[in-house]
Amino acid sequence: MDDAAPGGRSDQELLALHAAGDPDAFGELVRRHRDRLWAVALRTLGDREEAADAVQDALVSAYRAAHTFRGESAVTTWLHRITVNACLDRARKAASRKTAPLDDTERLERLLEPHEPADAPAERHDLHRQLLAALATLPPEQRAVLVLVDMQGYPVAEAARILDVPTGTVKSRCARGRAKLAPRLTHLRADPVDNTDAERGRNRTQGTSVPPAAEPRHPDPGSVKGGGGRT
Repeated sequence: MDDAAPGGRSDQELLALHAAGDPDAFGELVRRHRDRLWAVALRTLGDREEAADAVQDALVSAYRAAHTFRGESAVTTWLHRITVNACLDRARKAASRKTAPLDDTERLERLLEPHEPADAPAERHDLHRQLLAALATLPPEQRAVLVLVDMQGYPVAEAARILDVPTGTVKSRCARGRAKLAPRLTHLRADPVDNTDAERGRNRTQGTSVPPAAEPRHPDPGSVKGGGGRT
């Protein structure tokens, strides 16, 4: 079911209003879903500038393609699909240039969770950096699946709808991704018997909130210009 503020309009109603010419409807959709889209993009790409560009591309595409939405999935699923596609496009281009998305300590420092206090233990910071660096070694498709399922907490079926692939594909990509991450992350757990959470980089808080200031490149909802991305 689509999100809706108490007494407000549903996502689908807002998208329909936008397609009909309402100047404010798309802005409300962006406000509702921006943080979750940003969290997925940041964790998938591992670079703030690339993630901001991917989200902007995705929102531009959604803005332009609203009239094509047929209600076969939730609006949030549709928005996530467009965002993940934009991220995968950028990740593939980065791979073709043979550049790693997480290749220096300074960049990793900037990717710490927004709620992580500045005075958090150094061990916690180091753990998070290692998790992000390990995730960045995976192929883009496996990375996207693990971000959705293991970090954002989406059920396998919902991740499959977002990625527009069968649930079996999501499960197999998760399994392969976790298998590749396991040897890199096992040492991060003090208890060698139970390292499932560390192996999976698990963070089950869906929709990590990111302050608007961290996403300066998002388009103005009322006047989206430029961009691209796949729909």
